Amino acid sequence: MSKKNRRELLVEAGRFALAGAIAPILSSGASGASEAPAQSHDTKADEEQTEATAEKVIDALEGAYGVQRGQRRNHTKGVGALGSFVGSPEASTYSRSELFSGKALEVVARFSLAGGDPEASDAEKSPRGMALQFRMPDGGLHHMTMIHTPMFFAAVPQTFLDKFIALAVDPATGKPDPEKFQAFKASHRDNDGQAKFLSENNPPPSYANCAYYGIHTFRFINRKGETTLVKFRFVPRDGEKQLSNAETQSAPRDFLERALIERTKKAPVRWDMILTIGEPGDPETNPTILWPKTRREVNAGTLTITSATPSAEAGSYKINYDPLAWIIHDFTGEKRKDALKGLMNTGFWRTRHSLSEHPRDDILLYTTAVFFLLPTPTHSS
Repeated sequence: MSKKNRRELLVEAGRFALAGAIAPILSSGASGASEAPAQSHDTKADEEQTEATAEKVIDALEGAYGVQRGQRRNHTKGVGALGSFVGSPEASTYSRSELFSGKALEVVARFSLAGGDPEASDAEKSPRGMALQFRMPDGGLHHMTMIHTPMFFAAVPQTFLDKFIALAVDPATGKPDPEKFQAFKASHRDNDGQAKFLSENNPPPSYANCAYYGIHTFRFINRKGETTLVKFRFVPRDGEKQLSNAETQSAPRDFLERALIERTKKAPVRWDMILTIGEPGDPETNPTILWPKTRREVNAGTLTITSATPSAEAGSYKINYDPLAWIIHDFTGEKRKDALKGLMNTGFWRTRHSLSEHPRDDILLYTTAVFFLLPTPTHSS
């Protein structure tokens, strides 16, 4: 049996999507409109385990994709974009965030291909990502990151780490060991849902033809202090489209960047932000399980992208799309200071911002270890 390269293994089983990994930092532990009882944590043990796991994830990513100096460790290949977002009044019923004030907010966006290979083919059956930085009226920032699969591939952090370990390049062959990846699939069934979605859906002809999913459950808090569990996605007004089988086979390696740049030259590209309102009993902490399609939905606003730029030249190049900015922006006074202090004290933060020779290498180093080990914060967005 001939050894398959990483591309062939991932096309066969569905590639990883680390963009989805950051959202569980914000994931809800509540049930219905009430909050779950606070859990006790051994802070020192949490920090030590977080730091150790973060280092393992870095090693696993670099073992699978190599070290790409000056580039992101994951979602390496992408394109920058600029635009705006206007939230809807109906969404402000559920959230007190200024994101839904109805004012036009500047957005710096990045669209990307999952994985750490800057030379990956745009025709691969892998997740596409969309990351958004919202410039708030008071100078603060909101971040969102999403992928185009409705579900994630890991229900627990070990699955996340084990997938990259299974994709490690064998020095003797220069390729991953297909038997190790088959063993991973057999022993990690939480990977099945996303792998099935990717195998059954051809890639899109453009980033403008994808819906992007926040994947995880969030708690929205309104001005009355009422909590609502939600999920969100951005739905393209250009419509969701897929390449045909023939187009997928004949597509050039690089076409997504050019397609988005050319599309924005014709007219602005728009997505509607759709909130799905949760009900008691809906899964809250497992991003591999979907909510019923019968849940109530609310149009929360419109994202408009007006221009796109090659990644290295774009404003998004230096942005770390970290959703912790979403939490901390809502804090004020001593609460904000405490949040920042807590963030800086985590082993994750130290590891994330100290291991690379070049700071930009750390731009996208998200690890599920953090959000599974740290207490889940409440936020108002």
